[in-house]
Amino acid sequence: MKSTEKLYEFHVANLRSVSDGLDHVFRSARNAIAKRDTRVISTHVRLLSFLLGAWSEVRLFKLSYEPNAFSPAERVRILEVTALDRWLLVVQIAFRRHYGIPRAPLRPPRLPSTAYLRLTTLEQTLRNELRAIITMRNKLAHGQWKYPLNEEMDDVAQEQMDDLRKENVLSLVQKRKLLDILCRVVHDLAVSRPTFERDWDTHFRHFEQTRTNIERKSYNKWEAQIHDKYRRGRRKLLCVRDG
Repeated sequence: MKSTEKLYEFHVANLRSVSDGLDHVFRSARNAIAKRDTRVISTHVRLLSFLLGAWSEVRLFKLSYEPNAFSPAERVRILEVTALDRWLLVVQIAFRRHYGIPRAPLRPPRLPSTAYLRLTTLEQTLRNELRAIITMRNKLAHGQWKYPLNEEMDDVAQEQMDDLRKENVLSLVQKRKLLDILCRVVHDLAVSRPTFERDWDTHFRHFEQTRTNIERKSYNKWEAQIHDKYRRGRRKLLCVRDG
């Protein structure tokens, strides 16, 4: 059995590798958007959704093995559950460690009211904005790109199908940012109370701005900007060649 330190190194390396793959596919997706290649864009959304789900899982593994973040017993509890429940448990354990609440419910009066608002913000974000990317990976890995199926494999998983239809390259870019911010917050919670208190407002500002971007930023406008930039570049290149 490998040591905790060695396993942490493995997760760091895996995260770096998946991140490189994500960056490459994001660049390829932007290029498809610039050229308005609709079929390729659709394929990229599926690939990015799959890779982002893999990235979220290995990001959580790295977080769970961070030095001084979680105990072996806590890590076992985290790894016993899956997908969204795993993320919710990581957040809850981090709050319990931070505020010294081993068993009591995580709500006032045991949990300070400000901390309770922070906890509910993170949990709501996981259940709402981030649920789809965390839970969709297995469906996509099994080739359910058009019609995600339920666990019995006898009908469409309507909620996940609706989620997949809503995703686009821009929403996935923003969700990657959102999950990364959440991981930084949980790391600070588990490792350093002074750092958490010092940096919360900065993290929260970025957190809320990204959530707003997911909800309100226009994909059509963003797509048009990328396409217009591509056309201007093409015209400039042709002018240089003709000149």
